[in-house]
Amino acid sequence: MHSHSHSHSLSRRRFVQSTTAASVALACGLPGLARAQSPIALRFSSSLVADQNSAHYVWYQRLDANLKAAVGDRIRIDYFPNNQLGKESDVVQQVKVGSIDMMVTGSSIWATAAPQFGMLDLGYLFDSYAHAARALDGGVGARLNDILQKSTGCQVITWASHFGARSVYTRQPVKSLAEVKNVKLRVLPTPAFIETFKIMGAIPTPIPFGELYMAAQTGVVDGFEHDAATVLASKLNEVAKHCWLTEHLFSPLVVVMGKRGMDKIPADLRPAFLKAVAGATAQQRAIATDKGAQAVDALTRLGMVFNPMAKTERDAVRKDMEARLWSAFAKEHPATAPLFTAISAARV
Repeated sequence: MHSHSHSHSLSRRRFVQSTTAASVALACGLPGLARAQSPIALRFSSSLVADQNSAHYVWYQRLDANLKAAVGDRIRIDYFPNNQLGKESDVVQQVKVGSIDMMVTGSSIWATAAPQFGMLDLGYLFDSYAHAARALDGGVGARLNDILQKSTGCQVITWASHFGARSVYTRQPVKSLAEVKNVKLRVLPTPAFIETFKIMGAIPTPIPFGELYMAAQTGVVDGFEHDAATVLASKLNEVAKHCWLTEHLFSPLVVVMGKRGMDKIPADLRPAFLKAVAGATAQQRAIATDKGAQAVDALTRLGMVFNPMAKTERDAVRKDMEARLWSAFAKEHPATAPLFTAISAARV
């Protein structure tokens, strides 16, 4: 009883002290009050290095600037690039349990948690990043987010862009569906990707990205598919001199936050936080478009030859994908059927 009242009076005394400090701060008009509340620190993970060629880092920088402008130092983002907090598959688990607050990544990795996300890896689903943005912002993103929240408690707080579409890079020129027949291509190791390239007639070969340079150099593969900015940053143009602009994938960048991470942000700051996020994406999408074009220019100067994909071939492949891949996916994951319809409706 005694100890109870003692601790009670202690906490009461502490409460009185803190309220006095606050009223003094207010009376003196000190900006110190906001600072007296220790900042909410959020741990934010990325698999890419922190530089201007990283779509992840550019998005983070915009968010950081927007947050500072909106809430001062009340929310602090601690950015951990280059897999410092672990490889992406492990980070997904940590975001779920809340030991990491948020991560920025491609959408593919979250298909392990919500298989419906795999639809975003299906070839030729989007015609451009503008098309992807229209569809995702127009309801498709919200539906996918509902699915993720129900299964994991995590949420996609935004859908941003990578720096340009993925296309096919090869040692020998490949400019048509006829020429890609039986060409061994390293592809992103997801089932959707492997199927996409099988339908196109290539021989998809999943190998880790870290082994790609050597595999292309020694002829283990005839080429690979990737985005121009990554090809440039990883010097892959030294081992493949030709690009067929298939632009088969406009893959969204996702920023995912766990329930515990979101709960750290007090209700009064949440609208400002989400507005800073939305602003970061609007800024980053515009930068991404420029960066994609700049990478193609830089590769051209380094001797890369770019060959466009004929529109007739692109349309034919897309119809093939729709008939074979997309419909099979929608059957397996019925919640995605209306999303495929919405994405097609968002085409220009």
